[in-house]
Amino acid sequence: MSRLVPGDVVTLQVERQAEYGFFLKDPESGKTVLLHRNQIIQDIEIGMEIEVFLYQDKDVRLTATMRIPEIRNGVYGWGEVAGYRKNLGVFVDIGVETDMLVSVDELPIMYNVWPKRGDRLYITLRTDKNGRLFGKLADEDTIYSISKPAPESMYNRPVKGYIYKTKKVGSYLFTEEGYICFIHESQREKEPRLGQYVEGRVIDEKEDGTLNVSLLPFKQEKMQGDSEIILQYLEIRGGAMPYGDKTDPDTIMKHFEMSKGAFKRALGKLMKEGKIYQEDGWTYTSDRR
Repeated sequence: MSRLVPGDVVTLQVERQAEYGFFLKDPESGKTVLLHRNQIIQDIEIGMEIEVFLYQDKDVRLTATMRIPEIRNGVYGWGEVAGYRKNLGVFVDIGVETDMLVSVDELPIMYNVWPKRGDRLYITLRTDKNGRLFGKLADEDTIYSISKPAPESMYNRPVKGYIYKTKKVGSYLFTEEGYICFIHESQREKEPRLGQYVEGRVIDEKEDGTLNVSLLPFKQEKMQGDSEIILQYLEIRGGAMPYGDKTDPDTIMKHFEMSKGAFKRALGKLMKEGKIYQEDGWTYTSDRR
């Protein structure tokens, strides 16, 4: 049986030189593989034994490189998403000439949370029944095996990292420090993509060392943003609008895309700052007095 398996790191002997590089031979099976000249990173000679990584080129031909990637068969690492095809999946750059396909079967059902170019996935390599090399997403046990419990007193502290799993009830985050976090659907304005880099803050610490995280801004920051939206709307309407504390929630959502509670807090902030006033159900900028 051949030892030349795509995704493996093997030691082969330099057998002969060819037009495009060198042919390397497996002493046990007698099979050879091409090491293209653009995959040679140091001087080699006939008869030398060298360590190479085996993968498949764009024509699915077995080839070798002296650039050994972190990600290979049975070894996980973070790879950057290089592109996608809806009918196939996403392609991940692992540091060799050919990007590895993570199949559509391993990706979320909803296309809007698929990884985009620049996102990062924690993957290993696998071969299918036809011997073709693919990327494989890490499962829950693998993620937990590289994680560590968060220290105490993390409440309200910022965390950053990559989304490694998406579900209807929420998203799962692996932080730069190696902490595992859960982001409930109520704690995000928009569902993040698989592999997306996000920044949040800790809102709960669990006994098992995992964290609950929110991607929503602090209420004060959110209020500031809502206030600016209201002021911009007033400016467009010449400083007056027929909306105020008594306006129904559906109308507020339609025109401002915020809840009635957020709308009232923002109005209160602006009135306290002396920027607006209300009269007969209308809201005016202070320069209208």
